[in-house]
Amino acid sequence: QVQLVESGGGLVQAGGSLRLSCAASGSIFRVNAMGWYRQAPGKQRELVAAITSGSTTSYADSVKGRFTISRDNAKNTVYLQMNSLKPEDTAVYYCYADVTNYSRSTSRSWGQGTQVTVSS
Repeated sequence: QVQLVESGGGLVQAGGSLRLSCAASGSIFRVNAMGWYRQAPGKQRELVAAITSGSTTSYADSVKGRFTISRDNAKNTVYLQMNSLKPEDTAVYYCYADVTNYSRSTSRSWGQGTQVTVSS
């Protein structure tokens, strides 16, 4: 069993910054890729950013140059630094981690979601 706990969401004015964190714990042999999705009201969930175990990153076009994903492998934690926030970034943000357990089975676990609201 793997648990992902998110923190760092909140309300911010346009142009401001927030930093999200997501820590994985439990039956973890290895954490592979990690990342963040978001879902705005009435919209489909979209991939925001992802990072491999080797720290190769990828971003949605809508956040390139504004968001930075990083990870601390010693802490099994992924971060999302969000700068120059826009009202259209308002959404619930979900982290994920592709975890290999001690049985060498790999599956994706999800965080509980954290609300990010950007006011204009």
